[in-house]
Amino acid sequence: MSARILVAEDDAKQARLIRIYLEQAGDEVQIVSDGRSAIDRARSSRPDLLVLDVMMPNVDGLDVCRILRAESQVPILLLTARSTEEDLLLGLDLGADDYLTKPYSPRELTARVRALLRRSKAAAPAAPAVLTVGELEVDTTRFEVRAAGRPVALTGKEFAILTVLMGEPERVFTRAQIIDRVFGFDRNVLPRTVDAHVMNLRRKLEKGDGGTHYVETVYGRGYRLEQGTQGTQGTQGTQGTQGTQGAGTHDAGTPGTGTHGAGTVR
Repeated sequence: MSARILVAEDDAKQARLIRIYLEQAGDEVQIVSDGRSAIDRARSSRPDLLVLDVMMPNVDGLDVCRILRAESQVPILLLTARSTEEDLLLGLDLGADDYLTKPYSPRELTARVRALLRRSKAAAPAAPAVLTVGELEVDTTRFEVRAAGRPVALTGKEFAILTVLMGEPERVFTRAQIIDRVFGFDRNVLPRTVDAHVMNLRRKLEKGDGGTHYVETVYGRGYRLEQGTQGTQGTQGTQGTQGTQGAGTHDAGTPGTGTHGAGTVR
């Protein structure tokens, strides 16, 4: 059973050893050496399993675990030098599926990886490649978006925000939650950055759709995805710069730069 494994380990010697054993088992292995890179690579490559060291620079493994668990069900095996019960329980509470305490046997690590892969394959239904809410359709494999059958070109961040909102229609996501899921630990991201991306997203989705509204601003809270309505009374939002007006909904923030194309994400 071959799988794509992402190993996040800042100890180069340990990382090489893990790679050797997993590749001998037939797996494809990618290695990163810090938490920020682990988040980015997990989002871009979508591995079948993550081997995650707890003690890493930039963002520690526990925070990486919390962030990734909020947006995916990828199996996570924690590697930790912390052996107290409290530390181990914390890792499991944050969403880790299993853990190994250092020092460990590479053969045991390989066996635990195989067991996690078997469990995840048997228990977890495959996530739908195409998300559909009302007249909105998102193909997460091809990174394509359609609104009422019309191709919509989005930037990567706009696509990520839309995917978050479509995952739980009608749920209100705060700006902090969107930052956490889309930007992770990028300290330079401000709430108004989210507002700008959402304003551009809304403008692109609603272009030429006769006043159809998809993304609603909930005053004092954040944003949520509607089923797609025409001319309905929206929840009062915060007035912003060049906001798209209609149904009582306003954008906040300075508009960013949108990317246009044939319905694909660049």
